[in-house]
Amino acid sequence: MSDAIPRRGLMLVLSSPSGAGKTSISRALLDQDDNLAMSVSVTTRPKRPGEVAGRDYHFIDGESFGLMINRGELLEHAKVFGNYYGTPRAPVEDSLRSGRDVLFDIDWQGTQQIREAARADLVAVFILPPSTRELEKRLKSRAQDSARVVAERMAKAADEMSHWPEYDYVVVNRDLETSVAQVRSILAAERLRRDRQIGLGEFVKALREGQ
Repeated sequence: MSDAIPRRGLMLVLSSPSGAGKTSISRALLDQDDNLAMSVSVTTRPKRPGEVAGRDYHFIDGESFGLMINRGELLEHAKVFGNYYGTPRAPVEDSLRSGRDVLFDIDWQGTQQIREAARADLVAVFILPPSTRELEKRLKSRAQDSARVVAERMAKAADEMSHWPEYDYVVVNRDLETSVAQVRSILAAERLRRDRQIGLGEFVKALREGQ
């Protein structure tokens, strides 16, 4: 809208143990919200079936990843299950300046780094599964990983879930549609925060002057 009050974009982070639903929630949010763009991470892990380079991840080798770290080109980075993941800084900062929100599907390590770098722009949501049994069921049903990898993910889940107090919001993903609606409500409220509406001062000034 041409008469909208200008605002700074925000970084919406979704974290969860593998299989709890953050990726499904992320995809639904992107389908329903035109002002939300996915942050495409770089990773050294192999591409999974169905993934598209440049849309799901930028797939690079370890040497290239190390160079990005050394040049300060990553907003955050972490090693997860033997592979490296990171968020390119430049496209995120460009989006925030233009008032566009950026969605992150990252773990607690990456979230901590973003909090240290840009706390005012961060809205962090932790997604919990309804039960451990349901989490294991979801991991097995997606058939992307071997039995050994599923076992590793389950073993790590307890540690990952212990980081929930570090997040601004917590959503228990019992039902995908309900969880998506809850995260959309969080996003709507955070967009209205006074300190993100950078044009609010001028708007109120105009109101007081009778415009």
